[in-house]
Amino acid sequence: MPAFLLRSVYTPDGIGGLTRDGGTKRAEVVRKLVEDAGGQLLSMHFAFADDDTYVLCDLPDHRTAAALAIRIGAARGLRTRVTPLLTPAEVDEATRTPTDYTPPGD
Repeated sequence: MPAFLLRSVYTPDGIGGLTRDGGTKRAEVVRKLVEDAGGQLLSMHFAFADDDTYVLCDLPDHRTAAALAIRIGAARGLRTRVTPLLTPAEVDEATRTPTDYTPPGD
């Protein structure tokens, strides 16, 4: 199953909800969301950085990842970015895939 990194920033409304719910309850909500979508939550972390949360999960496909990001965004508590992740073996395969590319100006 493909891996994805979901990075989110809380909106003011989302911060209010986090304050009321706490981190553990929010992590359980995320776990249920991912599992209900057919995926597996690998880890979730809160941070003091450019992003407030980092969720690492396996999901069935890119469409499912997009669906989760849309659902989360529609709720207006978070702004979420989804990053598809590659394994080292997938990068090995990519480097061996023949491509034909001409740089600009050549």
